[in-house]
Amino acid sequence: MYKTLIEDIFYDPEEAEETTFPATDKDLLILTEKFLEFEIPSKVFLQAIAIADYDGAAAFRYVDNYLTTLKNKNKHKHKKLLVLGASTRFENN
Repeated sequence: MYKTLIEDIFYDPEEAEETTFPATDKDLLILTEKFLEFEIPSKVFLQAIAIADYDGAAAFRYVDNYLTTLKNKNKHKHKKLLVLGASTRFENN
């Protein structure tokens, strides 16, 4: 008990190593399902699987970040199309 108390006093969370776990088969299925509704390059999918092989949590962060970026790009493209469509109608009138 004394030893545990001393370890707790000197415990520094910044120096602690983060333990990583590979993704399970269920995790890989969930990652794959996240990509299904989007057209993505095979390189991105394979990169997510490679990351999942040694760190499941990092693979989910990678997929979420990629999809967020992709969604934001698509939103900006749609906004530009709407602006262009509106400006051509204005010029025709």
